[in-house]
Amino acid sequence: MSDREAIILAEMKKTGAPMRPGDIAEKTGVGKTEVSKIINKMKKEGKITSPKRCFYAPAGG
Repeated sequence: MSDREAIILAEMKKTGAPMRPGDIAEKTGVGKTEVSKIINKMKKEGKITSPKRCFYAPAGG
């Protein structure tokens, strides 16, 4: 897992609720485009889920 993936995952866990990519970008300082790319990658790997459209949360919690 890359540093940015770890940062994004940690922020999602800290927030404790599904988040939009723009909110993740704002809280982590990672660019919105990069956040979207990382989210897509992590979703394919099963590390995160999308409980509702355009919102993402860590898998299993």
